[in-house]
Amino acid sequence: MEACIAVEREVDKVLNKFGSIKDHASRTLRDLTSLVESLKNELADCPEGHELTPNQIAIVNQAMGKAKETAFRLAAEHRDLHSTVSKVGKAIDRNFVADFSSTSREEVFSGPEKVTLLNRVICQHFYRQGSLEIADILAEEANLDSVSGKEPFAELNEILESLKEKNLDPALAWAEKHRAALEKQNSSLEFKLHQLRFIGLIEKGTSCQGEAIAYARAHLSKFVATHEKDIQILMGMLLYLAQGVARSPYAHLVQPSLWADISDTFTKDACALLGLSVESPLSICINAGCIALPALLNIKQVMQQRQVSGIWAGKDELPIEIDLGDDKRFHSIFACPILKQQSTESNPPMRLVCGHVISRDALGKLAQGNKLKCPYCPHEQNPADARIIYF
Repeated sequence: MEACIAVEREVDKVLNKFGSIKDHASRTLRDLTSLVESLKNELADCPEGHELTPNQIAIVNQAMGKAKETAFRLAAEHRDLHSTVSKVGKAIDRNFVADFSSTSREEVFSGPEKVTLLNRVICQHFYRQGSLEIADILAEEANLDSVSGKEPFAELNEILESLKEKNLDPALAWAEKHRAALEKQNSSLEFKLHQLRFIGLIEKGTSCQGEAIAYARAHLSKFVATHEKDIQILMGMLLYLAQGVARSPYAHLVQPSLWADISDTFTKDACALLGLSVESPLSICINAGCIALPALLNIKQVMQQRQVSGIWAGKDELPIEIDLGDDKRFHSIFACPILKQQSTESNPPMRLVCGHVISRDALGKLAQGNKLKCPYCPHEQNPADARIIYF
């Protein structure tokens, strides 16, 4: 973060200097243009064959000198600006490490199967972003037979584009079509869409009062069981139609942020319905890598200085703990209460007959032949009866 802030400061300097130079150059060139135009008009009024007087010659020379001086000064300012721009590149080189090879493992993506899988993930990312043409070209050039996710995301992106244009019809049609599934996941998407449509009628004033009431009776009444309080609040907006809802206690319901909120709600509920993550897996991986990279580079440098860099290369786990934040936690982590170690694929958590869970390594250490006494309760059992548990 500090590196980004340092580079941002240099970029701000460039923008500020560019703005000041632009304003100064505009004023200077405008004054010079006015001077040349006035001189041109004065010479145009002279009779044919007229010889310049010493005063006129002095004015022309003065104008030429000012033009040369202006061009020289603007060129100097341009060189100074170029020097400031070059400092941005130096700041990037100074604050960011260009060589990331020490923290990467190229064999992870080696082999045709893994390359195909990577191309498929990139294609799915483009489908999520609505870049269907780019994804189709990539799929064709990478010889991908089929890429899942194109059809649902094509529809979802069209609906999101409609929401950006404040068109609720496609989203409402989609919500009504998937009403049963949305109700199973306790989604309030359909109600929020109808709520926005009702608020839009309210914003039109008293001329649409009857239409708003009719819409509420036709569409909002079926949500009374689950959104009674919200509907009561919406009905209260009718009291302020004459003076304007924007100047009422319900002003927060006509904020533009509601449209951004409905887009987020639609994206989350639609992805949950389709069994897809809200954010692109490729974006998640890249963001996680950007967060972890500075810490990895620092620990790698320390290990090289202490000449123990080979230790990391032989492990399948990171040498330090990196906190990516709560939004990057997708899987439960089990730590064995006996050995105080995190479970792995080779050392998974094991559920005992009594219901307590320990790691496989702990199970092997505690077992005595065909007998095992649970370390948390007096229950004796056969170690073979323990089962792998998945979180």
